[in-house]
Amino acid sequence: MNDSDPTRPSILDRRIVGSAILSPSPCPDRLIQRNPSMSRKATLALIALGAALVASPALAQTAPAAVPAAPQAPPYGRAVTLAEAKTVVAAAEAEARKQGWLMVITVVEPNGALVMSEKMDGAQYGSNDVARRKAETSANFRRPTSYFQEAVKGGTLNAIFTGALAIEGGELLIIDGKIAGAIGASGGSGAQDGLIARAGAAAVK
Repeated sequence: MNDSDPTRPSILDRRIVGSAILSPSPCPDRLIQRNPSMSRKATLALIALGAALVASPALAQTAPAAVPAAPQAPPYGRAVTLAEAKTVVAAAEAEARKQGWLMVITVVEPNGALVMSEKMDGAQYGSNDVARRKAETSANFRRPTSYFQEAVKGGTLNAIFTGALAIEGGELLIIDGKIAGAIGASGGSGAQDGLIARAGAAAVK
């Protein structure tokens, strides 16, 4: 073998070529390891993206309704008389007939004691107890039952645990600026009951 042949690679050339073949090319992992700053930036970006995805449903949720402020409660006064209770019930019944609704109408004293209750012909039997409880709730807590209804809608469930009936239709009877009792109406929707109760309460103001 003639080492002087110019067409044959020299021993040095063969060593260089062999070294190039055996040396592996840089892989992506090694490139990332060689640039730790880029790796940290990518990790932080992924963390920020994940946090944004988790937070977005919470931000999209509707804020709970505000709980209404408790009305300024007037003081208790004398008890409503039977004659006054009849006036209240007559006004409430007149409004119910005008609207074409069948109602049970109840009037109680400030301590919740029954004064008068009227069931219109054809009114549902379940409304007897509901009307009484609405009147008792309004008298005992010195506020309309609509206050508790709105509080429950806003997420405050205290009314349920205190025995208050959180349905519109209970109103205070105010005579001479003081609580003389309360009226409860039941037989329609909450809004309908409230309209009838307010019509009765307005008869003695």
